[in-house]
Amino acid sequence: MQTDIDPRNLIGRKAFDRNGTKLGTIDEVYLDDATGVPEWAAIRTGLFSRDAFVPLEPSELIEGTLHVPFDRSLIKDAPDFGVGRHLSPEQELQLYHHYGLDIPAPSPFPDHDFGKLAGTEDADA
Repeated sequence: MQTDIDPRNLIGRKAFDRNGTKLGTIDEVYLDDATGVPEWAAIRTGLFSRDAFVPLEPSELIEGTLHVPFDRSLIKDAPDFGVGRHLSPEQELQLYHHYGLDIPAPSPFPDHDFGKLAGTEDADA
């Protein structure tokens, strides 16, 4: 998914499954704790039903609607963690497994140059 999309602009948009069947409306967008990149969307799947979490990474925003590359039945069977709360790493792991996705690698630590190692100074200095 495009990472330059403002997650606030996703809320209220319609979502469709891989077959073009309407899933519902995006209620919330969850950001990655480390990067701030939109990672999950909670889709209200019906008037009296719950929100289903879908991964944004393999999904596409096409003409203002979110297209999720999974079947409606798989999405409706996703683990239910409720909305309005933070997703824990364990909950995210359950969602990745549910969708059969690879777990993203943790963000690498930035490479820092801390200068010369002790005992490696030039003899002329």
